[in-house]
This record gives sequence, structure tokens and C-alpha cells, in this order.
Amino acid sequence: MNVWRAIDGAQTGARSAPSVATIGVFDGVHAGHRRVLARSKNLATEIGAAPLPVVAVTFDPHPTAVFAPDRAPLMLTTVEQRIELLRSAGADEVRVLAFSAEMARWSPEDFVARILVGELRAAGVVVGANFTYGSRAAGDAATLAASGPEHGFIAEGLTLDGRDDLAYSSTYVRQLVAEGDVAEAAHVLQRPHSLRGVVVEGDKRGREMGFPTANVLPPYGMAVPADGVYAGWLRRCDGGDPMPAAISVGSNPTFDGVQRRVESYVLDRDDLELYGVEVEVSFVSRIRGQVRFEGMDALVQRMHHDVVEVREALSAPR
Repeated sequence: MNVWRAIDGAQTGARSAPSVATIGVFDGVHAGHRRVLARSKNLATEIGAAPLPVVAVTFDPHPTAVFAPDRAPLMLTTVEQRIELLRSAGADEVRVLAFSAEMARWSPEDFVARILVGELRAAGVVVGANFTYGSRAAGDAATLAASGPEHGFIAEGLTLDGRDDLAYSSTYVRQLVAEGDVAEAAHVLQRPHSLRGVVVEGDKRGREMGFPTANVLPPYGMAVPADGVYAGWLRRCDGGDPMPAAISVGSNPTFDGVQRRVESYVLDRDDLELYGVEVEVSFVSRIRGQVRFEGMDALVQRMHHDVVEVREALSAPR
């Protein structure tokens, strides 16, 4: 059975040479994940005469979406973003493991034999200390290390502690994003949390008020910050530099809106033509929560004040 899905040129099928493997969902590719990648790179230089390639394996869909769909988490990154981030963090190769109900029934030994040995020819394996595998999550970092000698690999599980002994996790970052604390989320991610989507036509009220916005509907299944106004950046995915932006997340309660959207006003720009363009919206810090104003004049006055605060937030040293 071919369990690999090729994305952006990713290799498929069994490797012909040994590797150091690191496995996990890696949603967000946060600071803890980057620690695992860094240790994988070091281990790859310690095994054998020449450094081995580091292969990062991620799952899509999220395993929880398969065995407990009602508890599936909102995702911090698309699989395409994960591939980009894992490569930038040091992975020589990224493989996407198409998780399925059948795979969820594999025993820990099945997973080791089929994936680590049969597909990756792993000489070394590095995972987070909270990594589990096999049916009913029966395997963990300890059982992986114990099975290594039999199969010819070294396995390590790393703790993902961050500041104040807080364990960095994708769950923690999702909580921060849901609360609107995008500044702390950026600390854990080592980059601003971002969303990608195609710009659609809105109500065009922003242009009437002097603040034309690029409107993106929140992507399905993705973690979107709490309603409010944020300082951040907007970037065209087809090229170009990030542009400073005041970003509103919410449903426009002043105008009795019902559809939640992400609206980005690029500072001092009214000449952008972005309809139909895929953009990335990055959240740096929260300016305020969502407010229902008594009419357009009050809203415009507050938006001028928001823009001042956004400028200050984006110019502050970090």
C-alpha cells in the first residue's frame, strides 16, 4: 500500500538510503517543533561517516479528524504551509502521510515496521516527548526507543518546554489565537500566526470611509483570532513584500453584519487591486476587541485612532 502523498515534489515510496526521521503533525511548526528538527540535524551528523538526510513526516488530515471528528482541532497551518516551514526549519525532505481509519488500527509495531523501517530506512528517529503512535496511542517515545535496537535505529524523545517550564504545543498556540493573544502566539511560533485566502468582494463600506480593505473569508477548519482589530501584515502569495495593515476580524456589528470575515486595510494604500488574489494575512498584536459603534462617524473616528496604534505596534522593537 502506498501511504505517501506527493506534494510540491516530495519523494514517495521507500527510500534507497538511510535517513534520520522526525514524525508528528507539526501543526504550526512552533519553537518546540524546531527544537526537534534541530536535534534531528545534529543526530544526522552523529550517525555514520557522512550526515544523513533529515526526513520530516507530517500527517494529513490530523489523526483526530479521522478517529474522533467531533474533536478535530482547528489547524494553525495548511499542509502546504507546514511543508514550507518544515523545510525552512532544516528538513531535507518532507513527506505527507495520508492518515486513514485503516492506519489508525495499526499496532505500534506495524507503524515501526511499515513506516520507519520499510519506507524511511530510519537510522535515527527524533520525536517530541508527547508523541504517540499505533492503535489507541499505545506507542510513545519510550516504546519507540525500546524498539530501536531490534530495528537498527536510535530513537529520542525531546521535552518541548518553553518559558516558565510551560510545554510548547499546538494546543497551547490554538488557545492563544482563540483568545486573541497573537503576540504570545508569535513568540511560541517564532513568527506571526497567519491565514491565507483569496480576496473577495465585500460591502465596500471601507472604501467609502477612506479605509479600503482586502476581504478574506476565514478558511474552513483554520484557527482564526478572536474578533477584534489587529496590527499585522498583508502579503500577496504570488510575490511581493509584506505590507503593514490594520486587520479587522469579525462580523461588522455596527452594520448588523452576520458573516465573519478578515478585513485588511493596507496603511496609506488605496490603489491595490486584489480581488481574486490569494493573500497571506499575518497577525502581530491585538489593538482592541470588536465594538458596535453608534453610526459610521463614530466608527471612522475610531478607525483613525486604530491606524495610529497599528503604526506604533508595527514600529515597536521585537
